[in-house]
Amino acid sequence: MVNSDIIDGKINENDYAVKMSGITKVYPNGIAANKDVDFFVRKGEIHALMGENGAGKSTLVKILFGIEQPTSGKIEINGEEISITSPQVAIGKGIGMVHQHFMLVPSLTVAENVVLGIEPRKAKTFIDYKEAVKLTEEISKKYNLHVDPYAKVMDIPVGMKQKVEILKALIRGANILILDEPTAVLTTQETEELFKELKALKEIGFTIIFISHKLNEIKEITDRLTILRNGRYMGVYNTDEVSKQDISRLMVGRDVILSVEKDKAAPKEPILKIENLRFRNQWGKEVLRGVSLNVRRGEILGIAGVEGNGQRELVDILFNIDKPNSGDIRLNDKSLINCSESELRELGISYIPEDRMTYGVADSATIEENLISDRIYEKRFSGKLMLNSAEIAKESEKLIEDYQILCRSRKQQVRMLSGGNIQKVVVAREFSSNPDLIIADQPTRGIDVGATEFIRKKLVSLSREGAAVLLVSADLNEVMELSDSLVVFYEGQIVAYFEDTSTLTDIEMGEYMLGLKRQTDEEIRKVTHID
Repeated sequence: MVNSDIIDGKINENDYAVKMSGITKVYPNGIAANKDVDFFVRKGEIHALMGENGAGKSTLVKILFGIEQPTSGKIEINGEEISITSPQVAIGKGIGMVHQHFMLVPSLTVAENVVLGIEPRKAKTFIDYKEAVKLTEEISKKYNLHVDPYAKVMDIPVGMKQKVEILKALIRGANILILDEPTAVLTTQETEELFKELKALKEIGFTIIFISHKLNEIKEITDRLTILRNGRYMGVYNTDEVSKQDISRLMVGRDVILSVEKDKAAPKEPILKIENLRFRNQWGKEVLRGVSLNVRRGEILGIAGVEGNGQRELVDILFNIDKPNSGDIRLNDKSLINCSESELRELGISYIPEDRMTYGVADSATIEENLISDRIYEKRFSGKLMLNSAEIAKESEKLIEDYQILCRSRKQQVRMLSGGNIQKVVVAREFSSNPDLIIADQPTRGIDVGATEFIRKKLVSLSREGAAVLLVSADLNEVMELSDSLVVFYEGQIVAYFEDTSTLTDIEMGEYMLGLKRQTDEEIRKVTHID
């Protein structure tokens, strides 16, 4: 492997859009997120920024976009050394950022979102909506990013939301685009379309910084890649000269198993039964339309679908965050409707939420407090007057060791951990409770290959030991490889059921996810596993 910015021991002084030299960022609590990092991006290339969670990627691009300020180091944009003190300064220098979680207003139209903050006005007072539509149509046509300017964002598919975010950056003059996990919620077909659009932008001179954990995509779309590990620069490489295994090893420091290894499932009786579930959201739209399915002990049942097709609402109802308009949910013949969270946990349900910071942890609490929060009332932890601190310490230390949580001590605040280690705290608590049913919602989203490998192995192990696992994932490779059986959601309904995922292709899955195909009602009814 050759460091592609170094020739004969010297920096190759080609034209660079971005030169970040010796970037160090030390937070007030003493944590060093970046340690003397170099990040050089050539004009007109697609350049990957890679590393485990906690490696320093997010901090580095936040510094580039002006959200964070470096402790030391310098930044040059198109040959000019500048201080990027805010996102407004970054935008003024032609830098745009498309965040992993879209920054769109659902109740506004596409055009209103595109021009938000730079709205054309009539008589300096009223927003000129016709002009906003015209500007949106012009820029979407110019860059071949076709959108419906009149559609409300809440009603458009995820792929179009991605385009709206890119158009928001382009209309503000961006020629350097930072894309943070841009395919996390896209189907194979939508990803292919995005890649065509990104390559077209590259051909006309745009520079694209591409952050992703998906090694197949990195190999397909990028020209070069920079790897960070533990906040340090591990080198920059021509993408076609490194293998996926090489990249993983550089990121993690060891060999990583990139595919899911599991024996064939031997499912037993259904323990979770969902019958004719219907739900209307806050805008009155029916987002679950008669969903029925069973989850069997000893199997991983996956739910695939483009985000926004009912999966989110189903999970929220299962864990009593929302209540259905009709239908029933039973675990071991006990109705879950109106059960409290503590009652759900007593019934043997564990829950890995999509949003770990909102629903998974108390971020200002310690690791220890988060790990024992679901079992604090057990006799071994609670005496008559005081908590048994020795037993609590013993339990938390064991979970930290068993689940390989990288931390200074069990007393460290959870928010000081990397995303992957925060996820391990959630997983350690949920998996160690001897669950009958595990609801795993996007269990590896936004975490590195090492943590992903660990969590997937644990899910397989628990299912083979007799737990029922309901897996919801927007990562098509994950849901296809990890699931034993699979259902596909489209517009609030199950449109396909596959008893065995081993022969499925991502193209076939994408057709069902986009609503281009639908199985017969008889095929779909097999998901109930009722004779």
